[in-house]
This record gives sequence, structure tokens and C-alpha cells, in this order.
Amino acid sequence: MVLESENRVGGRIRSERRGAYWLNWGGHVFAGEGSSTDALLNEVGVTAVQIPGSLQALSMNGTFIKKGHIATYPFRIPMSLASRIDTFRAGLKVVAGVGKYTGVVRKRSGESGAQRQQRIYDFENETSFQDFVGDLSEDAAALFKTTVTRSAGDMDQISAGAGIGYFSLVLGFGQGLSRGIVGGPSTLTESIAAALGDRVQLDATVQEVVHKKDSVVVRYHQGGISREVEARAVVLATTADVSNRIGVDLPAELRDALGQIKYGPHVSTAFLTDEITARPWDDIYAIAAPKRSFAIALNQASIVRGTESVRKPGGSFMTFSPASLGRALLEKSDEEVIATHLADLDAVLGHGFADSVVEAQTDRWTVASPYCFPGRAKIQSTLMRGTDRVFLAGDYLGTLYTESSITTGFSAAQEAASLLATERQSTTPHLRLAAGS
Repeated sequence: MVLESENRVGGRIRSERRGAYWLNWGGHVFAGEGSSTDALLNEVGVTAVQIPGSLQALSMNGTFIKKGHIATYPFRIPMSLASRIDTFRAGLKVVAGVGKYTGVVRKRSGESGAQRQQRIYDFENETSFQDFVGDLSEDAAALFKTTVTRSAGDMDQISAGAGIGYFSLVLGFGQGLSRGIVGGPSTLTESIAAALGDRVQLDATVQEVVHKKDSVVVRYHQGGISREVEARAVVLATTADVSNRIGVDLPAELRDALGQIKYGPHVSTAFLTDEITARPWDDIYAIAAPKRSFAIALNQASIVRGTESVRKPGGSFMTFSPASLGRALLEKSDEEVIATHLADLDAVLGHGFADSVVEAQTDRWTVASPYCFPGRAKIQSTLMRGTDRVFLAGDYLGTLYTESSITTGFSAAQEAASLLATERQSTTPHLRLAAGS
């Protein structure tokens, strides 16, 4: 049984089809060949492809850049000499850090996934990214902030190692998060739900998970009624704060570690358009937008553009405001958020973009992405323990985003299956053979 508190499956993965396109508000790029994500996609029968558009466009101070090495961008953007010097100085530190990080994340023969993950958390985990790069002028800080805040934490909240890790992705040395799901990300979660059928219970809000001697009791509300189910094993595939709240008798050390996980917000807006001719951004997927209300704009039509021989009418864009950008919008109405994002997106793209918008919707998560804060490495080993019958899964258990969710989900499922197999064997009669038989 899967108990889902919302009226849909997917959580922070949310997209909706609109003909050949889709609107998207949550997770958007996924890990590639050989990953846990790849295994899940193959098992479910959902297609993901390499995103064909550029991942490295930038719009800042009235200049739009979509070609060339990213290291040249600070010299092609209008800014003061002091800002260029700041950018160059901090950039050298980050590039050197990326070189070290690349060696840290590389898989090593004979090691477990948990050992590798602990090593990644340990890397430059004592200081913040802000302390690592030092004080910066406004334009220089804006350039670095746009990349780092995608973690949902600001530069003074995220660890230096985690910030460097984000730049390894931008510079092309990262974990291969460059595949998109055909039809939109919710194709994956809805396909899983369809396969599970009635075993998925929506609008079922879990109140507590309590251990018994040989089972676990789960108490929840659904349809205005308090309900209870008893199981031999439970997987808490929930955010750390929810796992902490409902896992009322989890070990105190584990609950304390769950309570230390920090989340930042996301606010996203999806735009559907009806243009009938080609646009300059057709060959671009991601556009970083320093000093705007969103950190990045994402061309959700990129996959469609990459497969068509004749340019179809229409398109779809997503704007993404994490960390302090998201907090600035959380209390605003949907109409205000849409107007703010659209004005900035129109300024970035131009060419009559706003006039082509036929639908716009926004969504927001106060508890969105967990970010790696200074000192986070110390609680990793505790978080990986779980209990004999309650197993944890989620992106807060690793540094690889959706890939971490799926990997820990697989691990939790394997632990539960092993437990059930052991208990079945212990109740099976055994034939004892006499000596010499």
C-alpha cells in the first residue's frame, strides 16, 4: 500500500500535458545511462532522451549569450572592472575546487555507494560557499548566486563543497543530469501509479508510524476518517521533516538527524505559447538569469524541437525561483508571481514572447529541496541506519537529487524484501535428516 497525502502522486515532480508540449513546475532533468534513474525508467517503460538544447545560455545586464565556453562569459558581459576582477579571482578558486571535486565524486573500485556518498558530503563541508569565495561586488555575486541557489540554499547557507558541486555540473564535469522525460516528468510518476492501481491511496495523511514487536502500525486520516494499517515493513519516502514528525518512536539520534536537515523553497511558473514561427531560443534548454526574479528559465519544448523536421507551432517555458528568490514570492498571489515572472522572461527573451503566452500557472513549495549546509556530513551515517522495520528513502539522503531519491528507494525496497523473505523462511517447516540418511 502507498499512502499519499496529496490528491496526486509525484510530490515535487509535477507536469501536465498540453498536446505535443507540457507545462512543468518541478524536477526537470534526470540522470543518464547506468544510473538508478535509468533502471527505473526501463522498468516502468518510460522514455527519456538527452536534452538537445544548450544548457549554458546566460542573460545579464542586457546581454544574451548562448555560445562559447562558459569561462569566457564574465568577459563578455557588461560589468565594471572591479566586478571582472572579483569574478576572475573567485572563479579561479571555484575551478580549482571543481578539479578536486571531480576526483572526490569518481567511483572507486570495491567501495559501497554509502562510502562514496559520505566522501562527497565530507568535501569542503566545514565552511559556507560565501566564505569560500569571499566578499564580491554585486555583479560578481549575482553570477555565482544564480548557479549556487539552484540548491534552494543561498551562498551563505550552502556548504563550499556543495556549491563547488553545482559548478561541476555547469562546467560539464558533473553527474550527467541532462536527460528529459518525453511527455514531461509526471509521465514517470503517473506510470508507476497506474501500475500500482488501487494500492495507491490518495488524500491519505499519515499521523504516526509506531513499532510493535513484529510489525509496524501506520495511523492515517482519509476522507475524514481515522484509519490504521499494520505492516511488517514500512518505507518512509517522505521529506525529512515529515519522517521526523510521523516516526514517533524512531531512535532519538535518528530523529535528531532528521530534524537537522534544511530545506529551501521553490516557486515555479509554467508558460504555454502559441507562436507559429521559429524563435531564437529553439536550440536552447537552460538560460541562467542573474539579477532577475528567477534564477533560470527552462525551455520545456526543447525535446520536441530536437525531434521535429518541421518546426511545430507553440512552445512551453518554465521559470524557477529557488532560495531567497523563492522566499520573496511565497506570500504573493499567483497572479503577482505570474506577472513578475512573465515580465522578466519577456525581458530576457524578447521577440514578442509575452504576446505569445496563452496559458500560465504557478506552483510553490515551501519545503522543496534539501541543501547541504556546513556540518551536514556529520549526520550522514546516522541517517543511513533506519530501523529493523522502518526504512528511509529520499533526496535528503544524498547529493544527487532525484537520483538519490530513486537509489535510496531501491535500497529501502531491497531491505524490506529481504526482511519479508527471512520471515517467510523462518515459518517454513524444515525436514531434519538423521545422521547417515
